[in-house]
Amino acid sequence: MKFTVFMAISLDGFIADENGGVDWLNELPPPEDPKEDMGYGALMGSIDRLVMGRKTFNQVLGFGSWPYGDKPVTVLSHQAAPSTFPEGAIVNFAQGSPEELAQQFITAGDSHIYLDGGNVIQQFLSAGLLDEIILTQVPVLLGSGISLFKEPLDKKVWIVEGVTNYANGFIQTHFKKKESDK
Repeated sequence: MKFTVFMAISLDGFIADENGGVDWLNELPPPEDPKEDMGYGALMGSIDRLVMGRKTFNQVLGFGSWPYGDKPVTVLSHQAAPSTFPEGAIVNFAQGSPEELAQQFITAGDSHIYLDGGNVIQQFLSAGLLDEIILTQVPVLLGSGISLFKEPLDKKVWIVEGVTNYANGFIQTHFKKKESDK
């Protein structure tokens, strides 16, 4: 089982503004090559499922169209699921510890999970289940907002697998968990 984070982060370390919004990402310069997706397509092709929190799910619902095609999405929430989902969306709601959820995903035949949403990422990181973090730092200072790492964490050393500089100023760093920490 492999758990991956793929996320944009502001220069000052925020993944969303104070209200949880990510509209600031739409104000940034796009890549010079309109086909450039900064690795997102390859990631989506390699995963079996997305796992996100309720706040992230609600934000995705505001995008208009469902961006994940027929890829299964698990929403971690203690709230009831909505009565309807976007057309074509394969969504289930779940609860449990990261360890319990990992076992459920293994039982379902999943081998690679994409985690999204600050709280979900924090829980899986605290449980020692994250294998790789791909952060795309964007050249904007938000001044305040929601940090990716909110809670104190145990000291861990991660290995930089690679760094990609994009012409629009984005810098993507691919971190992998150090083998001794697995």
